[in-house]
Amino acid sequence: MTQTATQVTRRLRRPTFSDGTGPVLAVLALLLVALAFVGPAYSEPSGYLALLKRAAPLMILAIGQYFVIVSGGFDLSVGSLVTAEVVIAARLLDGDESATLWVIPLLLAIGAVVGLVNGLVTTRLLVPSFIVTLGMLLVLDGAVFLWTGGAPRGSLTEAFRTVGREGFEVPLLGQVPWSVLLLAALVVAAVVFMRSGRGRTLVAVGDNETAVRLGGGSVEGMRLLAFVLSGISAAVAAILLGGFAGVSAQVGEGLEFQVITAVVLGGVVLGGGRGSVVAAMAGALTLEALFSLLNLLGVSGGLESAVQGVIIIAAVAYAALGRSKFRTRRTA
Repeated sequence: MTQTATQVTRRLRRPTFSDGTGPVLAVLALLLVALAFVGPAYSEPSGYLALLKRAAPLMILAIGQYFVIVSGGFDLSVGSLVTAEVVIAARLLDGDESATLWVIPLLLAIGAVVGLVNGLVTTRLLVPSFIVTLGMLLVLDGAVFLWTGGAPRGSLTEAFRTVGREGFEVPLLGQVPWSVLLLAALVVAAVVFMRSGRGRTLVAVGDNETAVRLGGGSVEGMRLLAFVLSGISAAVAAILLGGFAGVSAQVGEGLEFQVITAVVLGGVVLGGGRGSVVAAMAGALTLEALFSLLNLLGVSGGLESAVQGVIIIAAVAYAALGRSKFRTRRTA
């Protein structure tokens, strides 16, 4: 019997709290307790707020990367986009406080345009997103180098840097960074979005795009939206990193691999269709907490890349094993 559009739509899978959230939160809790024993700074709430401040850009990137991965794609361009955004901001601002009000919206627009280009090439020309975004990474890296000669010019304004490095005083907690407040707002927005019909459809696109088409959903439109949101999240992360770390031609270097590691650490399945946005953000915070703990223990920073590689390989192997068992049960 042919299914109606309504019947198919009802079968679209809603992401649940159990989609990787529980395990990553347990690991995160253990790391936070370990930090309290190893690092004196973590004996006060200010230490954990500082951790959140450092992790905020990666957690925001994880939101955008989650949208892309859960819909069945990849976005490898976010690191180079972050670098490009910071370099462009410094060049356009050049210390002019009055320019801050129009430069920030411009950066968000640039992020959206880059995401739009990635999405259009992926959905309209049917080029795999891995190839598209890898090409965009190289394009942005080359453009930044040609424009700066390897040495960024200009400077960021104090108003621009406020969100990334300043905060406000709260009794008992001390200074709460503005970046943490912004992160909290984006977390709420992401959760509300994923609980909506559009959010469930986004997950279903990665799980079973045929069912989405039969239900009257737009597979191409949802994937395009995911890339645009990823580009905007990279722009927001660039604003925070620019305020926190200043201008550098390497500010976004390696972030694309860190954020993918964070997302898969949160239990989001590469290939799409499974995972929670909360778990993806928890994965980013867990990764930052892990690196902080390794740093306090005096472990070489070179181990970070090895840890990321192990996490990605283990996550992909685990997902492949799960799919194999699922197919075995269906054919039994």
